[in-house]
Amino acid sequence: MGAAPTMSGRSIGELTSPEITSRIRATSILCLPLGAIEQHGAHLPLNTDVVVAEGVTRRIVLQWGDEFDLWQLPSVPVGLSREHDWAPGTLSLPLVGFVTLLRDLARDIVRALPARNLAIINGHGGNRGVLENLLHEFHGDFGLNACVIHPFDLAQAPSTPAAPDVHGGRNETSIMLALAPAQVRMALVEPPIEAPDQRSLQELIFDRGVTWAWRSNDQRLAHEGIIGDASGATAEQGEAMLGSIVTGAARVLRRLLENQKAINRL
Repeated sequence: MGAAPTMSGRSIGELTSPEITSRIRATSILCLPLGAIEQHGAHLPLNTDVVVAEGVTRRIVLQWGDEFDLWQLPSVPVGLSREHDWAPGTLSLPLVGFVTLLRDLARDIVRALPARNLAIINGHGGNRGVLENLLHEFHGDFGLNACVIHPFDLAQAPSTPAAPDVHGGRNETSIMLALAPAQVRMALVEPPIEAPDQRSLQELIFDRGVTWAWRSNDQRLAHEGIIGDASGATAEQGEAMLGSIVTGAARVLRRLLENQKAINRL
């Protein structure tokens, strides 16, 4: 349990330079794990979002690599984590730096590789809003047909204001128990002393009509940096979620290739 599957030769970094032109095509799909280095309480490591992004990408490539001609790119390990910058160890790029990094990477992908399809597997929710806008720039400025997969939403992981699972809770911990159990300190899991303030949760996080710059050290929302309860996390739940993500990825990858054909007809 938790052993990392091999890449079966579908890692861009494992190819030689001459193999790029013989094995990568315009219709190939490049899969980019995008994570973050940030606090996840006392029981999960700083690189949790990187482990999740890489682990999900690896499983998607193993399952669907031959059918959709998938290739895994090297990971981008640091993202936008200012909501956690109160905690030791959290790294966060400035907004301009994050945008510049991903734009420069997109530009270089087009220069260096024949593939024109990109699937970003995003391990950190804080990256989401900027990525939605960058997709338009990837297409308009570089000719990249791109999408972003958000694993926890694709798995339809349960979370409600009454039972929040926003950061470091049961869902994230369960997936880590499935992917990297040795890195999880379950003995340090502390259930919330009291329930989070329901009004604050609803208004600051779950209200889709307003966006707030909430922070994970806000005691109305979090306990020791965690928004949720990891005490019920299991590797079995994590495996079930991973299976759901991998299954759901097929329709995303199929749509990505359909979009490429439609764009080529315009």
